[in-house]
Formats: sequence, C-alpha cells, structure tokens
Amino acid sequence: MPSLELFKEIIATYQRHGWELKRVLIKPDTRNELKDAGLFSEASLHDGELDALWFARPSQGGREAWELRLVAENPYALFAAFESDETEEEREEARLEMEHQMREQASPVSEPPAVAGG
Repeated sequence: MPSLELFKEIIATYQRHGWELKRVLIKPDTRNELKDAGLFSEASLHDGELDALWFARPSQGGREAWELRLVAENPYALFAAFESDETEEEREEARLEMEHQMREQASPVSEPPAVAGG
C-alpha cells in the first residue's frame, strides 16, 4: 500500500506544474488507511483496483489535458488531451479506457499454470 508521504509528494509535484487533482482511484484498504488525512480536498473518490490520481489542467488550443498517475515509487502515467467540443460522455469513455490500460499495466504478470507431467 502506498504511503501517505508518497501521495503527498505526487500531488505536490503535479500542483507545482499547474495540475489540479480531480479524482482519486483508491483501493478500499488505502481509503481506510488515509481516511482522516484530509489529503484529497475537492477531488472525488472512486473505489478502484489500484491507487491512482487523476489530474487536469488547461492545454494549448482550448483543450483540456488529463493525466492518470499511478501511485507507486516508479512513476507511470497516462495522458489525454480533450478538445473543447468533446462531450463529457466522450471524455468519460476515454478516461475509463485509460483506467483499464493502467490496471493492465499495473497488474503483476501471472505465471502460466504448471502442466502436470505424465
């Protein structure tokens, strides 16, 4: 489980670069551990299979940039820029796809099942 300090460090780094924390994907165990930390301010919390932070900021050409950052010692993030005319439904679909990609990347690779010899 990521530490409170790791969450703080990641959030502070993004905020220094103009990003705003919008959403938090959080495992139930992590939520219980951090429930009194007051760390996530205005961000919405969503139960997840991994701990990750959604940040957003204005981007060039009237677009909006979103980045999904895995809460882990080794930085891993996915990025998307949305056009101003994209609907919220289209944006949400893209964000859900990014979450799916991150789950796949963050999941430990399982070993193939052993084959019984005979």
